Amino acid sequence: MERLSHVHPVVPVLLYSPVVATFGWRALATHGATTALGLMLGGVLLWTFVEYALHRWVFHYEPRSTWGKRIHFLSHGVHHDYPRDSTRLVMPPAVSVPLALLFWGAFTLLAASAADGLFAGFVLGYLLYDMIHFATHHWSMDSRIGRALKRYHSLHHYDDEHRGFGVSSPLWDLVFGTLPRARRDAAR
Repeated sequence: MERLSHVHPVVPVLLYSPVVATFGWRALATHGATTALGLMLGGVLLWTFVEYALHRWVFHYEPRSTWGKRIHFLSHGVHHDYPRDSTRLVMPPAVSVPLALLFWGAFTLLAASAADGLFAGFVLGYLLYDMIHFATHHWSMDSRIGRALKRYHSLHHYDDEHRGFGVSSPLWDLVFGTLPRARRDAAR
């Protein structure tokens, strides 16, 4: 399992860019440009909530069993212990592919004809999340938005891991009252 937890950051781009293109194209062919774009934006928004929920309630779940603690450490704990490890910043395909299939099935069951556009946006949101997560740990991110995202995620890692669960967006931290706050005493 340890070997499966190391992933080069380009892997999700190579694996999921064709998925975004295929399902985006299908949505465009079925619904036209305006509706397809709206569905894709809805999928990206839905991803930001799933990103928040997974990070807060799954990745930061504290198991009690020895086996659960080992699984948790490999899935997310090691990232907090070694946040600069470039091979542990994107989700391994052994996890992301089954999750993608599960979400595709849910979209198909619940959203029928809108599924293609929603799924394309959802997977695009996931790709953006993975790339932003990698960038916050390894790139300088000189733009105003880039600096804000880097600071926002750094507060989660280095100040309070019980706040700041969004990576690509602070939206759901704002909604749920979990925005990170820098400690006043740390600034002195």
